[in-house]
Amino acid sequence: MLSAFANTLKIPELRQRLLFTFGLLAICRMFAAIPVPGVNGAALAMYFERMQDRLGGGLLGLYSMFTGGALENCAIAAMGIMPYISASIIMQLLVAVMPQLGRIAREENGRQKITQYTRYLTVGLAMFQGYLMVVSMFENPTALLHGFTGTLVTDAWLRHPFIYRLVAIINLTAGTILLMWLGEQITQRGVGNGVSLIITANIVARLPAALERTWKMFFVEQRYTIIHFVGLLAVLLAVIAAIIAVTQSQRKVTVQYAKRMIGQRMVAGGQTYMPLRVNYSGVMPIIFAQAILMFPQKIFLMLSAKAGGVGVFFGWLAQLLNEARGGITYYTLYSLLIFVFSFFWVATTFNEIQIADDLKKYGGYVPGMRPGKPTADFLRTTMTRITLAGAVFLTVIALIPMWLYTYLGIDYLVASFFGGTSMLIVVGVMLDTMRQVETHLLTRHYDGFLKKGHLRGRR
Repeated sequence: MLSAFANTLKIPELRQRLLFTFGLLAICRMFAAIPVPGVNGAALAMYFERMQDRLGGGLLGLYSMFTGGALENCAIAAMGIMPYISASIIMQLLVAVMPQLGRIAREENGRQKITQYTRYLTVGLAMFQGYLMVVSMFENPTALLHGFTGTLVTDAWLRHPFIYRLVAIINLTAGTILLMWLGEQITQRGVGNGVSLIITANIVARLPAALERTWKMFFVEQRYTIIHFVGLLAVLLAVIAAIIAVTQSQRKVTVQYAKRMIGQRMVAGGQTYMPLRVNYSGVMPIIFAQAILMFPQKIFLMLSAKAGGVGVFFGWLAQLLNEARGGITYYTLYSLLIFVFSFFWVATTFNEIQIADDLKKYGGYVPGMRPGKPTADFLRTTMTRITLAGAVFLTVIALIPMWLYTYLGIDYLVASFFGGTSMLIVVGVMLDTMRQVETHLLTRHYDGFLKKGHLRGRR
């Protein structure tokens, strides 16, 4: 494997792509340190550091992880690439449910039009989310951040609220659009998926702080013994190995093509396979489940301030939806939501009817299955079975950091690297990037990262 990394520098085109990718990722990280004009990011950074364990599993902690610390710095990249991710998900779901967009996506230049619509939607979502962030967090932080004292916006800017809001929203929107553009440039001219690499770089940026906390827990504060350290290291290696195995796993459906006439020549048939990924939905069910549980908990917490039995009742509901105090109730709801969204994502993005029609159109068929509806039913049944296995895997991976934090007292920043969204994203993106690098190596007659075989592609 070390020789493969050395070979990447011997290919001029690959070396240029890698340097280009690392250079743009460094620029993206710079945006996380440039503050929005008129905002005191140091005060918010101190608050996040003091409340790290309490905020780690919440919505703000999740958002801060995806932005790589830009949120607590009140930087121009405080919204990160998330508006673009949200716009992409919305467009993907609209293409699946709206026939007009579905027809556009199947046209010759349809994907370019969908990409353009996604960019327009990103600008709108960025401006809307920027306005909410400016009004709710920057101008009134005490209402959103429990235990925060002081102000974030300087008095000089507060004297002109309209101008301040306009300047802040423009800066936040511009930061998101720049990250989106840099991500597209990495995808076209670099190595790997640019948007995924930006999110991965933001997550990995928290690794030094996690290592520092680990050192303090085991060797400075001595809260745990060396046996616990070895056990946690074994858990980490097991989680990474499981994520790699399930991410690579796929159900191969055999597809047979008959001989057919194209123009004036006969095209021979053949046999290939259709790969159906076990973890087809990726990390999206975990993100959706976290969001669904976080918002009601915040609402119940605000309603609990009312006097009388109503306030006590809403306070009890808020405790049930609290990750640290909800116990078995929270874990059960969280697991059920992951299962629901796993099947929902597959149902909206995997179109077995279209796949069966395309196979029939090009003379392909699944051995033992009649073309058309029987093939679609077979694909739906097969996908449902493997989605069940993928949902079980996602549930276990998502619960590991919570168990470490709740029952073992591990700092949430450290526990987040033992599973959950962060580990799934990092491992998945690294595998995808290594596949692309290995493709460049193999096409130029160099050995790949593995001496026996190569990384299995997704297609």
